[in-house]
Amino acid sequence: MQTNIYQDTLALLHTSANDSPHPNRRLALQTALGIGYCAAAMPLVAQTAIKTPTDGLVTGEVTIDVQGFKMPVFRAAPKDKTNLPVVLVISEIFGVHEYIADVACRFAREGYLAIAPELFIRQGDPSSYGEIAKLQAEVISKVPDAQVMKDLDACIAWSGTHGGDTKRLAITGFCWGGRITWLYAMHQPQLKAAVAWYGRLEGEKTAATPAHPIDLANQLKAPVMGLYGAADTGISVASVERMKSTLAQMAALGNTAAKNSQFVVYPDAPHAFHADYRPTYQAGPAQDGWKRTLEWFKKYV
Repeated sequence: MQTNIYQDTLALLHTSANDSPHPNRRLALQTALGIGYCAAAMPLVAQTAIKTPTDGLVTGEVTIDVQGFKMPVFRAAPKDKTNLPVVLVISEIFGVHEYIADVACRFAREGYLAIAPELFIRQGDPSSYGEIAKLQAEVISKVPDAQVMKDLDACIAWSGTHGGDTKRLAITGFCWGGRITWLYAMHQPQLKAAVAWYGRLEGEKTAATPAHPIDLANQLKAPVMGLYGAADTGISVASVERMKSTLAQMAALGNTAAKNSQFVVYPDAPHAFHADYRPTYQAGPAQDGWKRTLEWFKKYV
């Protein structure tokens, strides 16, 4: 898992292992300077961060019971509406902060019950970390995929008694959440559609992460749109092409979800190009990806 952590950290910092003959030293310097959520957001956050109006919405934190554990989630939905399509919004490694909450509000304005769960809460609080590498090593790498799947299943169950129509279920996620989006599309038979933003497709296997999307392609249960950047230093175009090839093989064997899945690779986009609070934000690909996301969900959900 250490290689995955290192590569993801480089991508989040929008750099490459080839940028320096001493990448570990360079990374240590960057993290020592506090390249965590707040530091990584500067200086462009004021100019690019999107703030969605919440009038007409119900928003805020609630807790969902997961086998006796009270998991906090941010939820957003149109006021006084029921039988809403449900979308799970899965965060990057920084947890459910203002950006993720705003994405949930954007979906709510489109008529969805949007749920963004705090999936790291048992292992630690991402907001308390100022160094990405330390956050990856001490919290993120210790979150089991199986635990996440159960947490998301609990979100679905909760939504069914809180205004959501679980027959119209979607999921989207960013970076770490993009990988989880793929995995959930291979886990949950009720899911109708998924959009994965620059989520890892392959990598080292550990007890917490025993398989990756490319390993489970034969289990895909819902069509996935993958949105990636060709300039991503953590997820190569070659990795995307391998996933495409694997899905094509599954489609040939009769997997309809694999047949209907597709990728969009933006030529000059880096990792985290949708994150409007980060310097990596690119308005063109971000806006196009959002438009495609809404169209994808409208088609399948």
